[in-house]
Amino acid sequence: MTFTADEMMSVAAARSLTDGAACFVGIGLPSTAANLARRTHAPDLVLIYESGTLGAKPDRLPLSIGDGVLADTADSVVSVPEIFNYWLQPGRIDFGFLGGAQIDRFGNINSTVIGDDYANPKVRLPGAGGAPEIAASCKEVLVVMRQSTRSFVDSVDFTSSVGYGRGAGDRERLGLRGRGPVKVITDLGVLEPDPQTCELTLTRLSPGVSVEQVRAATGWDLRVADSPTVQEPPSDTELRVLRELKATIGAAA
Repeated sequence: MTFTADEMMSVAAARSLTDGAACFVGIGLPSTAANLARRTHAPDLVLIYESGTLGAKPDRLPLSIGDGVLADTADSVVSVPEIFNYWLQPGRIDFGFLGGAQIDRFGNINSTVIGDDYANPKVRLPGAGGAPEIAASCKEVLVVMRQSTRSFVDSVDFTSSVGYGRGAGDRERLGLRGRGPVKVITDLGVLEPDPQTCELTLTRLSPGVSVEQVRAATGWDLRVADSPTVQEPPSDTELRVLRELKATIGAAA
């Protein structure tokens, strides 16, 4: 089966999740990937949404964290303060799955404003919501974003969620519990932090994509691993399940 760049991205993101893990899920691309993983190789993946649903098993993609399908299918529904104070901040959640409007070379995410002036920005975005706490406290963070020079920038206009700050040692200095963004999964490939500097480095390419294409879609001088691998294309099963899942968007409850 043929596939699109977005489908490769969603499948690559889903493959990054392990069965039995607890995953704090954001709406949009992260939710698509997490629900795909639960329907394929990780049936016991525990989906946690910011609204307080633990172990949600939606039969369609939720439109928001307040979508009733999450509460209807959850193992338990708790208060938002409990989600953050008991489950997230003490480090009980394995994966945080995030997106954003901008990301920089050290994995810092902007979902607040575009432009230099916070009071009068070029664009005011929806805001960070629970993403700062997810980025700070989940054991590992996965970021899924479409790659372009508008979104992959040398320095974010506003730091909504801290990745590695200005480089190695910043997370420890700030007292952040989790490891930070261990993968940034895009429609062109996968970036991972360098073990010494924490700067994002291209380690995997999507099928048919060149290093030059990825560099052209990045707003800084992108580092590249010595021998970046090419990701395995989506299987027929992964594509079928993904397309069936995306067809549920907006379906009646």
